[in-house]
Amino acid sequence: MTLASLTPQAALPSPSTAVWQIGPVPLRAYALCIILGIVVACWVTERRLRQRGVAPGAVLDIAVYAVPAGIIGARIYHVITSPDKYFGAGGELIKIFYIHEGGLGIWGAVAGGAVGAWFAARQLGIPFAVVADALAPGLPLAQAVGRIGNWFNNELYGGRTTLPWGLEIHRMDPQNPGHALRDDQGQPILEPGLYHPTFAYEALWNVGVAVLVLLLDRRLRLGRGRAFALYVMGYTVGRFWIEIMRTDEANRILGVRLNVWTAALVFLGALIYFLRVRGPREYVIPVGAGAAPVPTGPSGDVSQLDLSQREEKPSAAPEGYRVVTEDEFRAYQETGAVPDEPDRARGADPASTGPDAPTESGDAPAADGSTADAGAPAEGGTGRRAERDS
Repeated sequence: MTLASLTPQAALPSPSTAVWQIGPVPLRAYALCIILGIVVACWVTERRLRQRGVAPGAVLDIAVYAVPAGIIGARIYHVITSPDKYFGAGGELIKIFYIHEGGLGIWGAVAGGAVGAWFAARQLGIPFAVVADALAPGLPLAQAVGRIGNWFNNELYGGRTTLPWGLEIHRMDPQNPGHALRDDQGQPILEPGLYHPTFAYEALWNVGVAVLVLLLDRRLRLGRGRAFALYVMGYTVGRFWIEIMRTDEANRILGVRLNVWTAALVFLGALIYFLRVRGPREYVIPVGAGAAPVPTGPSGDVSQLDLSQREEKPSAAPEGYRVVTEDEFRAYQETGAVPDEPDRARGADPASTGPDAPTESGDAPAADGSTADAGAPAEGGTGRRAERDS
């Protein structure tokens, strides 16, 4: 009798194999899920960037920096918070580079990816807040897809349960990563009992966060990075209670898992930002070489492109972008006429003047008729970046 035969039949199964060999090339489920998640995030972000006036294809230029930086940040966070696996007695330093075996911390991924995206946004001349808000619903969807990789790896599960959706967990072979241990009859060996699929809880929660961001962003027309702050708050609330359910090894502070503390602190930071920062959604128009309106449908949906306007697409990337109001952006999309660039006193704070300026009463533009443009480039030229990178 094997451990597998002691497990009730009403259970969610787990794969016994997480890697397949195609000739000399290993095809790892975890890596495939990460890549698919990146594709999903890029697709969502591209659509939302176009709806805000950014030229087509900008998300690929951003991803070139953000994705590697995010992976490096994720790995660094994991190594720092789980040092025993790599340093000291019994640790193997070389395994720091074995990303295919798992071990990517989302906190480090977001931080590293943000640095990469910020650098790319500066190079493209796109305000960083515009990029962050465009990414806000795509990132939790990418995380949800990535969690499927944990299912293949038989990891990140919770405590024992008798619930109908309890999960079978295989004993994985440490000498043959990606494969379960097998008994004398060649059958994969299961851990006794069933377990909470906490990775699945997080995946479903992340999908809900993405829907929440989309709905509230559409209703409140969030700007200045507040859609991204909303994502952070939604994610950390879920991560807080899900992390408490997990039973895998983790560093603890005062008896509480480190990631629980991290989730709480990051939530507070995002909440403070969301409450303190005000202002309408930012739109941009291209300036310099290749500047031309990106045609959209009547609702601003790039899926409703008029193919007769194909000749209006820019032949080269713009040199930068200028932040405009929503009304100016809609008029620009309809007519192609660039709105007049208002005069602005030299040295004025671009984040506190103009129709995009935040008001004390909330997110509405200033009603005093001010003509200063928060997104106007510095006097003397357009430059390669917008003034209000944040």
